[in-house]
Amino acid sequence: MGLAGTGVERRPLLGLAGVLLAALTAEFNDGVTSTALIDVRGGLGISYDPGTWLTSLFSTSQIIGMSMATFWALTVSIRRWLLGVIALTCASTVLIPLTSNLGLLYLLRTVQGLCSGFTIPLLLTVALQVLPPPVRLYGLSAYGLTATFGPNISTALAALWTDLVGWQFVFYQDLPLCALSGLLVWYGVAQQPPRYERIRQFDWRGALLVTVGFGAFTTMLEQGDRLDWFNSDLICVLALVSVVALPLLVANDLTAELPLYRFSLLKRRNYLFGLTTLFTFLLLSQSASTIPLRYLQQVAGFRPEQSYVITVLIAAPQFLLLPAVAFLLDFKTVDSRWVLFAGIVCVVAACIGNSFLTSVWDAKTFLLWQGLQAAGAPLVVMPLLMMSTNTIKDPADGPFASTLMNTMRGLAEPVGVWMIQLILRWRGGLHYNRIVDQSGQGSFSALGQHSPASIAAFRSTVQAQATVLTLSDAFLVIGCLALLLAVVLAVLPVRTFSPRILAEQK
Repeated sequence: MGLAGTGVERRPLLGLAGVLLAALTAEFNDGVTSTALIDVRGGLGISYDPGTWLTSLFSTSQIIGMSMATFWALTVSIRRWLLGVIALTCASTVLIPLTSNLGLLYLLRTVQGLCSGFTIPLLLTVALQVLPPPVRLYGLSAYGLTATFGPNISTALAALWTDLVGWQFVFYQDLPLCALSGLLVWYGVAQQPPRYERIRQFDWRGALLVTVGFGAFTTMLEQGDRLDWFNSDLICVLALVSVVALPLLVANDLTAELPLYRFSLLKRRNYLFGLTTLFTFLLLSQSASTIPLRYLQQVAGFRPEQSYVITVLIAAPQFLLLPAVAFLLDFKTVDSRWVLFAGIVCVVAACIGNSFLTSVWDAKTFLLWQGLQAAGAPLVVMPLLMMSTNTIKDPADGPFASTLMNTMRGLAEPVGVWMIQLILRWRGGLHYNRIVDQSGQGSFSALGQHSPASIAAFRSTVQAQATVLTLSDAFLVIGCLALLLAVVLAVLPVRTFSPRILAEQK
């Protein structure tokens, strides 16, 4: 029975809900583990340096999985592929808290990252398949939840598991979610015949270049600061591999029979704009969300999980704001470019407000500015998704567009890590040295007459003030980059309308 006035069957909608739940579970696998990493390391009995690889391997393998997800899903059928990936996610989730072998732990975390990458791109693919033009924008809003809601709600979930239940549930939370998503996918996603003949067309050379190139690039970004960048032989080798492999991947696109990517899509102005702006926005929004958490932890003395109020304020409204923006964009008189501009203004205003950070701020002081960021996120994401997907006229281009978009989305996380580390190292050292210099020789002479505890307290105060000034600078940098998006908005995209209006014009 179809939903009135839309032509959408209830059963495919339940299947889409299952894919959405699987994609959100994949986001939780990343965000919750990263937030609760201290507790996870303690529970598994590993130190800081080995623990960083739990995040690094997940990010790298997720991008690799995103590059190949749509090809293999269309080859073995989306339904079979998703059910297999969900089962593999459950298996790795059960085993991680039980293992004490570091090598096996890394392998299981890599499997989790691959499963995450195998899942997320299919949400957009299924939404475009099952939703007709009158309601397609609302399907895009469901995809938007994985970019806005999932990463921000992870802090609250980490607090719930580590403070009230047990660190093992950072992983075990996947089990009921996977069971429900698997049931919905099994019931609602249509079974299609496999197309195993496509295996002969698989771009094995491209897959190797993706694995080597993106693997080296993301590992370099994630581990560079810890290993002191180019003073490390490993980072130098990874940089060289990236410089060689990634251009070869682009060249391979021109000769492969069925490449993993179709870079010719970048010739379409709105797709190029949507892809680059979505990448930049996710990079900026994820970075802007982590800065208040860093302040509360390093200056106010919060545990990571105690900062959940900041991220919940961004996450919770997205269930209402994303569909509301989709409804707004469905009017012919509404220009999506102006909606996008309004979102950029909200983000810039939030960054400017947060840049007035002082050492007396607490979690409540961030609420107004985080609320502005929460309002800006759907105003940016929804127009970008509409602009990008409207350029896909040939259904055969859909999988390539989804692969490229999700790969760039996956890259936003390690690039964001690199950007924040760069700002902290560059501005942090500068502010610390200036504060020490301005303290004057008299201050140090006076301190010499006091106890070591007084000296330690002075150093702690200097470090806290340097951190405050550095994080304030980080907000300004992010705000300036967001302003650049407004400049690109004025030049690159052309006006487009909602899928419903475009369908009526044909």
